[in-house]
Amino acid sequence: MGEAKISREAEEWFDGARRVLFVHAHPDDETIVTGGTLAALAAVGRSPALVTLTRGERGEVVPGPFAPLQGTTGLGPHREAELAAACALLSIEDHAFLGRPPARAAGLEPRVYEDSGMEWGPDGWAVAAPDAPPSALTRAPAVEALNDLLALADEWGVDAVVSYDERGGYGHPDHVFAHRAARAVAHGLELPFWEVLAPEGAPGSSHDELVRASSEVHDVEPWIEQKLAALRAHATQVTVEGALDNTEIVHVGGQREPVGRIEGFRRR
Repeated sequence: MGEAKISREAEEWFDGARRVLFVHAHPDDETIVTGGTLAALAAVGRSPALVTLTRGERGEVVPGPFAPLQGTTGLGPHREAELAAACALLSIEDHAFLGRPPARAAGLEPRVYEDSGMEWGPDGWAVAAPDAPPSALTRAPAVEALNDLLALADEWGVDAVVSYDERGGYGHPDHVFAHRAARAVAHGLELPFWEVLAPEGAPGSSHDELVRASSEVHDVEPWIEQKLAALRAHATQVTVEGALDNTEIVHVGGQREPVGRIEGFRRR
């Protein structure tokens, strides 16, 4: 593919598409891998749109005061509030949960697509949990979720779609579902589809590898403080540690990765 140019020119990103829809699986995904890009697009008046497919109901919780929420019906609403705070910090004005208007096909009652859960496979990739509930995203009729996403794309008049690669970044079934649905909608509407790549410092990803694999690389350093603030809003899921110029995300399981100051995307 060759090496992509690293750019801070947010007006030009995604080939200048006027309205870009970001499709993410759970609260915090939008900030970890695309937070700087979202903030930058908003700053230059390009009004990025975000849809979140689930509320991360089955995710683990950071040890501490929120730990009692894990496995309870209170976790989903709490993560809704965290996501609302993160969106405000990133200046995202248009956000929807799949299954709720405007991300619901005409004539259907609103519904909640729940987190499908996951477990780690022997190869280090996430695999589907054996006990996904009937309300889980991956157990819903795929055409239903697809029609909901189509309804949203039409309502918001999007010009490009962004989501994960075909393996969902790290294999989570909800991420894989997000990729398939987002790519199908983009192709069905004849819109550009962009895959977000693993951030630098994530397992198996380095700065050079990210630049080499990308069609575009966004330097989000000018918006890093917004990204950090939005990460901190997701307090049940991640912890942010370190100085401003050397900040790490600490995940629930203790895994650490640098906060991405460049974000890479590949056009498909």
